[in-house]
Amino acid sequence: MNRIMGMSVLIAAVSMMAALSCTDGKEQTGTGESERSITVQERVEIDYAGGAFSIDVEANFDFQVEPQADWIEFDRKEGSKVWFTAQANESTADRLGKVKFTDPASKYFYKETRVSQKGDRNPVEVTASLSLADKNATPETKALYANLWDIASKGFMFGHHDDLWYGRYWYNQAGKSDTKAVCGDYPAVFSVDMGPIMDNRYNDAENAIRRRVIIEAYDRGEVITMCCHLNNPHTGGDSWDNSSNEVVKSILTEGHATRTKYLQWLDRCADFANNLRGSDGKLIPIIFRPYHEHTQTWSWWSSKCTTEEEFISFWRFTVEYLRDTKGVRNFIYAISPQMDEDYKGGAKDRLTFRWPGDDYVDFIGMDCYHYSWKQAFKSNLDAMSKLSLEKSKPCGVTETGPEGFDWTDYWTNHILECALNQRVSMIVMWRNKYVGGNESDRHFYSVYPGHPSEEDFRSMYDHPVTFFSKDLPDMYSMPEGYEVK
Repeated sequence: MNRIMGMSVLIAAVSMMAALSCTDGKEQTGTGESERSITVQERVEIDYAGGAFSIDVEANFDFQVEPQADWIEFDRKEGSKVWFTAQANESTADRLGKVKFTDPASKYFYKETRVSQKGDRNPVEVTASLSLADKNATPETKALYANLWDIASKGFMFGHHDDLWYGRYWYNQAGKSDTKAVCGDYPAVFSVDMGPIMDNRYNDAENAIRRRVIIEAYDRGEVITMCCHLNNPHTGGDSWDNSSNEVVKSILTEGHATRTKYLQWLDRCADFANNLRGSDGKLIPIIFRPYHEHTQTWSWWSSKCTTEEEFISFWRFTVEYLRDTKGVRNFIYAISPQMDEDYKGGAKDRLTFRWPGDDYVDFIGMDCYHYSWKQAFKSNLDAMSKLSLEKSKPCGVTETGPEGFDWTDYWTNHILECALNQRVSMIVMWRNKYVGGNESDRHFYSVYPGHPSEEDFRSMYDHPVTFFSKDLPDMYSMPEGYEVK
């Protein structure tokens, strides 16, 4: 069965669900029967453009209004009508929501109205002409970029950090994967760390493993993204050493010893990239994600340790050095702010915090460790999707997951449900640390054999909007109708 199809497949199944039943409008109390009555309009259908709409409600008590969808907002009560505002549906797929009318004295005494909203049958044309920071990128890198953009119109790729290198109960075994052990397929996106290849750890034996698993992923047609947990070149500490606000300032200063050291680190990055080839002999495209989570305060490149001008100059300096001085032609440059909360109207501002400029950013990412706060995840996905369309740059969740979770419905309820009708190319889970048999170490963020969410993960895997390794088109050949400049 071909699992690759549009998101609108959901609608037929969802629309067949019966509206939840509540009560018959009578509540039993300790003093006898209290007559309470409420009648509501069973269904409302609204246009894709959204805007104001009303629901007819008749009740003999002061009921509470509770929209059950984040795209529906309560406005006011006016006689027998309750007014709402619906957001525009920017997807071509129809969507369903509910509004609950509740007795404040008894949460079990309620009625519901089902709200259906049509998808945009004439959506704004999504551009097929894209632009990279590196105009001389390899053909495979340009093809990957176009495919990242295209695949978001169909669904999202599942990814997992270090998935091919180790899992919860295994380490450095070729062909192993916690994801594959659960669903029979590898992740579509493989995430790994560039930092130890660049800094004072560059001679570590583990870097040979990094190279091997990257090549394995590429040879299967999967997508590779690399974050960069760099040690502090100024103090000698790790990535989380925020004890000095002189680090970036020193790197940007001609002749400074920290700058000299950092250029050596960038040279190692370039050497790795320029010699990273698949079995086909071609350079392997990398979504390169330096200085991630720059909105936070705990790293040496963070908002605590840099000014806006310093961070932007630092980002541009890095891109220009790798691209123009070292001739790296297989990088897609990704920015990824920390997005853990519901920023309401401020999500776009946080996504563009210290934005280096459209000519220096290729991919819009976000690291979202929202734990169980679904609304935060959904609202940030929505904001990122809109920014992606606005800037004609692909986007995706570059890190997420609740550490040590044991929820049985996490994948369908917290990931899949939130991602539906969003235009994101990937959702990447953070790592499952190798702990052997030490069950007390709960540093894992994804599924593995024996985890309570196994069955639910397979349900997500079977869904038509999720892409795993076997589902991918040829990500390194230009899709028809696209151009990348």
